[in-house]
Amino acid sequence: MDKFFEITEKGSSVRTEMVAGFTTFFTMAYIMFVNPSILSESGMPWSGVFVATILAAIVGTLIMAFVANVPYAVAPGMGLNAFFTYTVCFGFGFAWQEALAMVFICGLINILMTVTKVRKNIIRSIPKSLQLAIGGGIGLFIAYIGIKNAGFINFASTSEGFTLGAAVVPSLSNFSSPGPLLAFLGLVITVILMIRNVKGALLIGIIMTTLIGIPMGVTTIPDQIFNLEAVSDFQEVSFAFFGDPGLKSLFGHGAAMIPIVLITIFSFSLSDTFDTIGTFIGTGRRSGIFDEADEKALIESKGFKSRMDRALFADATATSLGALFGTSNTTTYVESAAGIGVGGRTGFTALVVAALFLLCLPFASLFGIVPAEATAPALIVVGILMVEAFADIRWKELEEAIPAFFTIVIMSFAYNISWGIAAGFIFYCIVKICKKQMKDVHPIIIGATLLFLLNFILMAVHNI
Repeated sequence: MDKFFEITEKGSSVRTEMVAGFTTFFTMAYIMFVNPSILSESGMPWSGVFVATILAAIVGTLIMAFVANVPYAVAPGMGLNAFFTYTVCFGFGFAWQEALAMVFICGLINILMTVTKVRKNIIRSIPKSLQLAIGGGIGLFIAYIGIKNAGFINFASTSEGFTLGAAVVPSLSNFSSPGPLLAFLGLVITVILMIRNVKGALLIGIIMTTLIGIPMGVTTIPDQIFNLEAVSDFQEVSFAFFGDPGLKSLFGHGAAMIPIVLITIFSFSLSDTFDTIGTFIGTGRRSGIFDEADEKALIESKGFKSRMDRALFADATATSLGALFGTSNTTTYVESAAGIGVGGRTGFTALVVAALFLLCLPFASLFGIVPAEATAPALIVVGILMVEAFADIRWKELEEAIPAFFTIVIMSFAYNISWGIAAGFIFYCIVKICKKQMKDVHPIIIGATLLFLLNFILMAVHNI
């Protein structure tokens, strides 16, 4: 195992990789329950999507483990599942089978982009200042997810808190509820463990917070541990888009709907691609997972010789496989940063995550006892570790500071990695135009910026 995954060679150990795997799993396990809840609103059976979510996570993460040998976990992406249900199905009126067909096509496009090295070249073309901003921005993004999951922030209604005109203004929780209080205790425990350099501090913090949550009434003990009833509905969602409705009816809604279909597929692909690229840049470079040797192979290789190449291929493949199982876009999870933060460096971490997801098929209720308030402190601490990248950005130089700033704030405030990257690209080009230095901008950055602008225009025109 050590030799196959090059664990010692990458400066890790089997124990560290296992702890990293458990840590990553517990920070992303919520997707097993949240994804079916969102997709089921489109008419898909909850239990069928539950099984599809787990299978997509298992297969995608195993590809990451054995093909790319990187510590990244894969699962249906948040945001993309909401776009699937509320925009594609509710807004445009497509059947969920047709929406799955679009996801499948999106995956094929991403595979083509990966094989033709388009995705890899995008990564190589991003200037260092924006790479640092993306890395630190993802740190803030992860921390914000943690703060939100912890219940530290209230989005008050008019009768409950502050408002600014018609807008709702977030406010700090008063910690009168047991959930935020538990998360705060968990954060204190985790910070103390981190400062004391305790190995596996994040995982220990999650476990201790979960146990403390039992007497507080936040951690719920399940009525039953073993349950296979959900498997029966899986047949209804798996390979469902090959029929009618599905691929056969996707382009049969009339000429007026064809542009909508194309825009939707384009939006799926663009968001999926840049979410993945942002995650790899933000976590892989800082931790050394994609090191200088890998960068050299990335530039020189004609095949899939680098870990980055193979990781991009694994991510792209997972999207189409997820659609076959019956779920929205499957993508590399930014919560993988939690496992990387405790030392995960190889595919063995991903293998552990996949194994834990496999156990969840019959024992989902057991793993589901870990509340969001227990994993939130881990995400906040990971955010603290990742914002280190901000120190290397030359903030006194506006040429570098402006694109970096908009990358960071849009990524965090808009709750979207892709839109943060889009803002950074757009303002990077604006700065270069003002300084008459467009010749220094990589053509891929220009092309990506134009695609982002086109996407924003189309979204505005069609009210997506």
